[in-house]
Amino acid sequence: MTEKGTNRSDTYLTFYLDQELFGLNIDSVREVLEYTAITKVPRTAAYMRGVINVRGHAVPVLDLRRKFGLEEVEQTVDTCIIIVEVDMDGEASIMGALVDGVQEVLDIPAEQIEDPPKLGNSIEMRFIQGLGKLEEQFVILLDIQSVFSMEELQQAGEAGRSAQQQTAEESPAA
Repeated sequence: MTEKGTNRSDTYLTFYLDQELFGLNIDSVREVLEYTAITKVPRTAAYMRGVINVRGHAVPVLDLRRKFGLEEVEQTVDTCIIIVEVDMDGEASIMGALVDGVQEVLDIPAEQIEDPPKLGNSIEMRFIQGLGKLEEQFVILLDIQSVFSMEELQQAGEAGRSAQQQTAEESPAA
């Protein structure tokens, strides 16, 4: 296993994208929300769906299907938003990741995690922390910091701030 995950928990939230099982280290997951209306933010990347209101805060939502170049599908009852915490210039930043559905929380010991193989894939290998081996399948373990590069995190942060400013301007003074 790579050095990236040595001080992290062995517990992963698993979810589906295009019938493939992915996992995020539970240390970076804040909560899982049902799909809700997303307010579009103009002039952002195609995978930046917009922002949602989470307890009064604008949280940017990125579509992992779009980010990974997968075919778009209709939302279902299983579609949800995983709220994650990522590091942006030394500060914790809250983001949402739109996924097809959440599976379960699994313990995957380090000895059951292999480095990602070196092959052509629709998902860039820099996003993959490793492959968790389960009985009859693999879980693609994502490195959430690599999924959202610094430039993307800054764009998402700006989208969230502009949406909060717009909301504040539209709110009548009490």
